[in-house]
Amino acid sequence: MQDTDRDLLPEGLGDRLPLHAAASQRVRRAALDVLASHGYERVETPSIEFEKSLASRMAGVQVRRIFRFVDPVSLRMLALRSDITAQVARIAATGLAAAARPLRLSYAGQVVTIKGDGLDPVRERLQLGAELIGTDAVTAAAELVELAIESLRAAGATGISVDFTLPDLVDTLCAQALPLAEGMIGAVRQMLDAKDAGGLVDAGGGAYLPLLYAVGPFETAIERLAAFDAGGVLASRIAGLREIAARVNGTARLTLDPSERHGFEYQSWFGFTIYAEGISGALGRGGTYRILGSAGDETGEAAVGFSLYPDPLIEVLAAEMPERKALFLSLGHDRDLANRLRSIGWITVAALDEGDDPIALGCSHRLENGEAVLL
Repeated sequence: MQDTDRDLLPEGLGDRLPLHAAASQRVRRAALDVLASHGYERVETPSIEFEKSLASRMAGVQVRRIFRFVDPVSLRMLALRSDITAQVARIAATGLAAAARPLRLSYAGQVVTIKGDGLDPVRERLQLGAELIGTDAVTAAAELVELAIESLRAAGATGISVDFTLPDLVDTLCAQALPLAEGMIGAVRQMLDAKDAGGLVDAGGGAYLPLLYAVGPFETAIERLAAFDAGGVLASRIAGLREIAARVNGTARLTLDPSERHGFEYQSWFGFTIYAEGISGALGRGGTYRILGSAGDETGEAAVGFSLYPDPLIEVLAAEMPERKALFLSLGHDRDLANRLRSIGWITVAALDEGDDPIALGCSHRLENGEAVLL
């Protein structure tokens, strides 16, 4: 009986063939070069760690999305990484604990989740980004927003827009200005996320209704948010948003949705989502957060960072990649000349047999009499 499924891949996983792999490498190299030029040093992390390490370093990590299995050596539970940010946080708290702050780190690698997001079945994605550890000041947040924009532009994205949010908005308001009973807070957050005015009133959050209208282009939305903040509880956050917007003004279109929390499970006072023209959905998220300390240490360490998930951009760029410019080298070709041609940028494909067809092998030129001849 013929085995018909031996080459199948699990749902949500796939290969990158040469064109897409080349686009992926271009995106990765361009973004990491930008980060390196701003002083962000590259770190690399293992694809598998102890589950406890991945799940306990940062508040809000969704353990239910992580592949888990038992390590036959230690008999402890292992996890396949679903987010490199938590691993960078571990590095900062352990191997680089004595390094000077603020600590600037960058990374890139594949991450895997048990299931995709919403209607998107993809379960493995490229994640790349940067973390600035030791502060969550406005200046640090502004630097990371600027870097996320610059990295995507260098990678080939155009028409970039950034949506700001305040992940701890409800917590800040209900602590003093607009008190809520403990059992109501979750429902109010949920209705704000859903932009459900009727549900918000039913949940006891009628006083929060103006937040549903402090949404849209930044300049308009921030004025509405400031008008809503009559008691001044949000004054420092509003001032911070204005400062960040001033820093990035002109490099991207800016919007504000102050109550948005989806995707900001471990962010603290500031978060942002980044988009690009022609790309469906978000290309990345970032914001401020805290790295949890050792047992008994509840203060941890402030940090700010962003993660980009550029697979949709890679798909677009792969479709726009120019045809490969490759030079076919016949048997017995001049090796010194071939070396010189490669040193100035030519890709060469050497014949291994008299019957090799340069066009079938994807070549655009052929080396004849010391010259590259168009096929």
